[in-house]
Amino acid sequence: MIPVFGIDPLQVVGGTIAVAVLGVLAGLVFLGIDRKVTAHMQARIGPPIRQPFRDVRKLLCKDSIVPENAIPWLFNAAPIVALASAIVILLYLPAGSIAPVFGGYGDIILVMYLLTVPALAMVAGGFASGSPYATVGSQREMVTMISYEFPLAIAIIAVAWRLAAAGIADPFSIATIAANPVWSVVGPLGFAGCLILLVVLAWVTPAELSRIPCDTPEAETELAGGLLVEYSGRNLALFYLASGVKTVAMASLAVALFLPWNISGYLALPPAAGYAADIAFFLLKMLVVVFFSVSVIRVGMARFRITHVVSVYWGYLAGLGLLGLLLVVLDVAFGAGVIA
Repeated sequence: MIPVFGIDPLQVVGGTIAVAVLGVLAGLVFLGIDRKVTAHMQARIGPPIRQPFRDVRKLLCKDSIVPENAIPWLFNAAPIVALASAIVILLYLPAGSIAPVFGGYGDIILVMYLLTVPALAMVAGGFASGSPYATVGSQREMVTMISYEFPLAIAIIAVAWRLAAAGIADPFSIATIAANPVWSVVGPLGFAGCLILLVVLAWVTPAELSRIPCDTPEAETELAGGLLVEYSGRNLALFYLASGVKTVAMASLAVALFLPWNISGYLALPPAAGYAADIAFFLLKMLVVVFFSVSVIRVGMARFRITHVVSVYWGYLAGLGLLGLLLVVLDVAFGAGVIA
């Protein structure tokens, strides 16, 4: 097939299918591991790791009920948009030493904006359901989005700015960030700043995923499920899959920004085995990110009130992020950075 605008359609289609399948499978596995690990941390046995696969299979076998007061086309389209947009995010993120499908056609700012699309789809679905509980949940989701976007932007821009200050071309490119670990261009002050930014990103993750302590849009004990209260069957399964894929996307983003190293360069392996080793190492890094940014926080914290979400992210985490950014700037100003 003839490439169009430098893109091979067959390669794009094949890569998209592969990324979608791997993203869904990895997302469900991570959800299962998270449930199992948090259960053991709370002295419970917990469900088996394969439980998310069972849940999705059961939901896919059930019919989707559309409420009488809903807007049917928007109500049914929201889960599809949420899952599709979550998969699209993965097309711009590297997996180990494998370049992203659309790596040359987007940057880290685009990924930051794409992360909002699944949440916006849930908001639209909640409003379209006609349920007062879902309406309140949608309002809370919008407030949560406004709260965590600022700290997320600080962490992303600080890393790209430090690479630019080091003289690295195209610093907002995801391939550039992955190929030039920020740790290799900073001095002591910048190292401390990057550690702070890593903590900020770890705390942004549960808010992005609507997980404890930032699950106020769902809040089963208050809103009976909130955004998803009217969803069932296949539609609910699609939202569940979107949550798993977005978990993979957030973990991949954290790895690309702060843990981009591959293991094949340290091992004498043939190319095929090197790719496999890098993928396995990449999945291990993502699992570590999910453990510390989702599981540990989920076990150690109770649900925030919606007012607390705003104060924590716009106050404490935004201030912490600005402190990290300031340290990175001072690192350059004092000439402490060591350019690789």
